[in-house]
Amino acid sequence: MADLQALQNQVYRWAVSNFGANRPAYHPLLGVMEEAGELAHAHLKEEQNIRREEDHVANARDAVGDVVIFLMDYCNLRGWSLEECVMDAWAQVGSRNLRTEKKLSRES
Repeated sequence: MADLQALQNQVYRWAVSNFGANRPAYHPLLGVMEEAGELAHAHLKEEQNIRREEDHVANARDAVGDVVIFLMDYCNLRGWSLEECVMDAWAQVGSRNLRTEKKLSRES
C-alpha cells in the first residue's frame, strides 16, 4: 500500500492528465461535498434497513475513498500535503480529553 504522500502524487498526475493543471480548487471541493452526501445517503439507507437490493456498505466505502481522493486533489491545487493536514489536526484533536474538558458556557 502506498503512503498518503505517494498516493497524493499519483492523484496529482492523474488529475492533471484528465482535467489540466489550471483548475480552481473549488472543483474538487465540490466533489468532496457530493461524495459526503453519497456517504450520508448510504449510511442512512443502511440504518433505515431499506433498499436492501443496494449494497450500502460497499457504497459507503466507495464514497469514503472518493472523498479522500477529492481531498488529495484539493490539497494538490492548494499546494498542501494531505498527510500534513491530517497529522496537524490529529496533534490537536488527539491531545484533547473530551470526557474531562469542561463545556464552554454560551456567555464565554
